[in-house]
Amino acid sequence: MVKKRVPDWLNSSLWSASPSVTSDDCRRYDSKPSTPTPPSPVGPPLPVPPPVVVVVQEQSPKSEPKESVDDVHDASSNSSAEDISRQAQFLAELSKKVINLRELRTLASQGIPDVAGIRSTVWKLLLGYLPSDRGHWSSELAKKRSQYKHFKEELLMNPSEITRRLGTSTSSDEESKLEGSGMLSRSEITHGEHPLSLGKTSVWNQFFQRGLFGNVHGMSGTKIVGLMKDTEIIEQIDRDVKRTHPDMNFFSGDTPFAKANQEALRNILIVFAKLNPGIRYVQGMNEILAPLFYVFKNDPDEENAASAEPDTFFCFVELLSGFRDNFCQQLDNSVVGIRSTITRLSQLLKEHDGELWRHLEVTTKVNPQFYAFRWITLLLTQEFNFADSLQIWDTLLSDPEGPQETLLRVCCAMLILVRRRLLAGDFTSNLKLLQNYPSTNIGHLLYVANKLRVQSSTG
Repeated sequence: MVKKRVPDWLNSSLWSASPSVTSDDCRRYDSKPSTPTPPSPVGPPLPVPPPVVVVVQEQSPKSEPKESVDDVHDASSNSSAEDISRQAQFLAELSKKVINLRELRTLASQGIPDVAGIRSTVWKLLLGYLPSDRGHWSSELAKKRSQYKHFKEELLMNPSEITRRLGTSTSSDEESKLEGSGMLSRSEITHGEHPLSLGKTSVWNQFFQRGLFGNVHGMSGTKIVGLMKDTEIIEQIDRDVKRTHPDMNFFSGDTPFAKANQEALRNILIVFAKLNPGIRYVQGMNEILAPLFYVFKNDPDEENAASAEPDTFFCFVELLSGFRDNFCQQLDNSVVGIRSTITRLSQLLKEHDGELWRHLEVTTKVNPQFYAFRWITLLLTQEFNFADSLQIWDTLLSDPEGPQETLLRVCCAMLILVRRRLLAGDFTSNLKLLQNYPSTNIGHLLYVANKLRVQSSTG
């Protein structure tokens, strides 16, 4: 059997070159700022075809090339000019009455400037949250934000509020109008409705002991339909939210700013779990939610920033719709489940680099599930620093085929970028390398991923 030849571009010394310095981008996301307010955004590097680099020997993935002051100044000036030009392109497209989504996707696939709220607006457009017609933006946003407020009122209420609404539903319209504020006075709270009551019929006792949050979405007459046992889920959400990016003051810490952001993440995840009983909450969803909320909350438009929670919720739902089957345990072994997705990644690697595939899966027996499960389910948010994750997401969201196929190509490109180390490694060293992926140039990574698309279409 004739061995499939590895494409020449795969063997380029470029892919074993040491990564470029990430400087301000890395510091912006990896270190804690002195104040709870996030620093001003900096545009990410662009995934343009890299120059030819001659490397005699593979360097450590963590090493950084030395540069002279003049080199850094020249590179900074060129980068600044490119950033300004790209900002102008995006702003020109976003200012049109009807936005050309095809053109916007082309621009976004090369990286989105993280200034002037451009990334926030573009992500909302790419995820279908904003319509292409700018004239409909105001009404659509008002409708969606109101709908989310309604979800919160119905799905995040405590037992006393549930009891109050039940009483309201059985009273006459005349009595309802006389309630005024709608809150029960102390004299109207019965023993069974008191938060400290230990009675078996106490709604609060049921709330604490059995986790019965009321889903009053289908409330009719004197009954509450759809009560769920979800104490464990909410406890898991609380734990995960507190662990979200502990190195960033935006998400972590005791400041009112961080706590408000944590509360927003918690609300979104609980509402999502209640509206999607087939999936509910799967550990790690908080990591997918975090980039969306961060980008929307840092929109310089005050109204948009204040509405980051509802905007994030709907974009989160839309994003997960493309990966829904990966989170459904009943589908794990089906043709659409996570195991099938991992198999497709394996096949993609075999197609483009049979030698590397054979060494990993046959010779060293590194099962792709050992490393790719986290890569795929968390959309690479745990493999790179926060700034790099946002740049990768620009490409994922801009693909008209959907983020799933692009994600698999990026994962395959990650393997190709470290192929020399993998081919020289055994089971233990390769597994350690892939579970702790080294720092890399994201522009190079996305370039290789795009090459895989071209190779597939022409092959």
